[in-house]
Amino acid sequence: MTRSRTAMLAALALVAGASGTAFAAQSAGAGAAAVPCTVDYQVQNDWGSGFTAAVTVTNNGAATSGWSLGWTFAGSQQVTNGWNAKLSQSGAAVTAANESYNGTLSTGGSASFGFQGTYSGSNAVPATFTLNGVTCNVDDGGSTDPDPTDPPDPTDPPVEGERVDNPYDGAKVYVNPEWSAKAAAEPGGDRIADQPTGVWLDRIAAIEGVNGGMGLRDHLDKALEQKGSGELAIQLVIYNLPGRDCAALASNGELGPDEIGRYKTEYIDPISEILADPKYADLRIVTTVEIDSLPNLVTNVTPRPTATENCDEMKANGNYQKGVGYALNKLGDIDNVYNYVDAGHHGWLGWDSNFGPSADMFKTAATTEGATVDDVHGFIVNTANYSALKEENFKITDSVNGTSVRQSDWVDWNQYTDELSYAQAMRDKLVSIGFDQNLGMLIDTSRNGWGGEARPTGPGATTDVNTYVDGGRYDRRIHLGNWCNQSGAGLGERPQASPAAGIDAYVWMKPPGESDGASEPIDNDEGKGFDRMCDPTYQGNPRNGGNPSGALPDAPISGHWFSAQFQELMKNAYPPLS
Repeated sequence: MTRSRTAMLAALALVAGASGTAFAAQSAGAGAAAVPCTVDYQVQNDWGSGFTAAVTVTNNGAATSGWSLGWTFAGSQQVTNGWNAKLSQSGAAVTAANESYNGTLSTGGSASFGFQGTYSGSNAVPATFTLNGVTCNVDDGGSTDPDPTDPPDPTDPPVEGERVDNPYDGAKVYVNPEWSAKAAAEPGGDRIADQPTGVWLDRIAAIEGVNGGMGLRDHLDKALEQKGSGELAIQLVIYNLPGRDCAALASNGELGPDEIGRYKTEYIDPISEILADPKYADLRIVTTVEIDSLPNLVTNVTPRPTATENCDEMKANGNYQKGVGYALNKLGDIDNVYNYVDAGHHGWLGWDSNFGPSADMFKTAATTEGATVDDVHGFIVNTANYSALKEENFKITDSVNGTSVRQSDWVDWNQYTDELSYAQAMRDKLVSIGFDQNLGMLIDTSRNGWGGEARPTGPGATTDVNTYVDGGRYDRRIHLGNWCNQSGAGLGERPQASPAAGIDAYVWMKPPGESDGASEPIDNDEGKGFDRMCDPTYQGNPRNGGNPSGALPDAPISGHWFSAQFQELMKNAYPPLS
């Protein structure tokens, strides 16, 4: 399913309303308003998170030896560099001043310049321009009458059910009634019980509903009720690969390593059939496709010291790639489904030896079993993980007494310090190897707030690089490799659309309060094993540098309600809960 985002030139008839202007206006023709200047603003290239624009300003008034053109962006656009003008920006307001060689503007004369910028959400043409403080109009080079052959302006609201660039823009997001009821039943839980979370289809039985719970159609029907007359996105987690999560026993699934046939016919096919029902055509269906799978084939296989036999087996049989490719192919054929593939997190794939090979692995899967890169609407990072969204007290380029932050024990030569920088870099890498230039990213912020009393208020001491990083980092885990029911974690940014360049949304894909895994062996019929990383007494392995697990005690098996964790997440929320 190909994404599209266009930037059109709007024809605006904006007339200077002040008298005694700096320029004597010329006649613009019989019945037309006189304008002191015109601006031709053209978006030349737009790749979804950035753009280049060419601007020509024409002086219709008295000659001047210096000019300054001003405008205000309606969205999040930020100018990053420019040419043939001196550009500056304060908030949304931009000023372009002449260079020494193009300051003279005669009557009827023009000056042209260009710039590059970034944005998230929409990239609307500025509505008003001023030349030396006088309002101009915008020239589209032709009639102001609508052209019926032109495509619609991207800033216009989409037609209901129409495929959009970002499924979260302008839409409510489905609130899972089952999770909401559990959250509301907790002391203080009503503060977040109305937040949207992912619906996890983590076994075949979940399609129809487990133990009397809601099935997929039940959720979709409820989503239609919540939708009303507006737009609504519903988030589904596709999570049942053969030999699932080969490096973490706590989230193993029901299908054996070789049961790719069952995955296709008993899991993906029924889901695809339900989602394709015309009854649900007006919903925006977001799928998170198979977390904790493909990166394992890069990082946890022989000859890595972190290798496991299970991951070696899954790499050899190819069923992770086949399963993801099959899911993308089937679900990508449905017009209102938006597939987002899991792309790990910076504490897993941020090293050079993992970053590029993982991107290549994603493309391999996305071109397997009949799938193409056009079946991928975007990627999601930090799903069910704890990595901080933004580490603001230190940067990857910092150094202390000549020692780079990358050499600190915490960063450990990683190229990234947080999820936002990682997500944006991974997006650029994926586009560079053939994914759509308008690719969108999601970041799971359900448990990466790291607030509370332990949250640093500024940089650490510059005694050495470790005191600097450890004293300033928000992420308080013992090690970046710790992933199970982390002590001290908090709710992160609330779900929101288009929060940063290249990011479609911050989401709570992992429902807060659902366990990552049992802290001791618990018999169950869900195929979920016991992973020592969920044991608070465990002292570690190569995947977490031989450090303690940092896990909370008394946890149930993964996906089951964990009240103590839910309370801790609220307590340590950042931004704090009111």
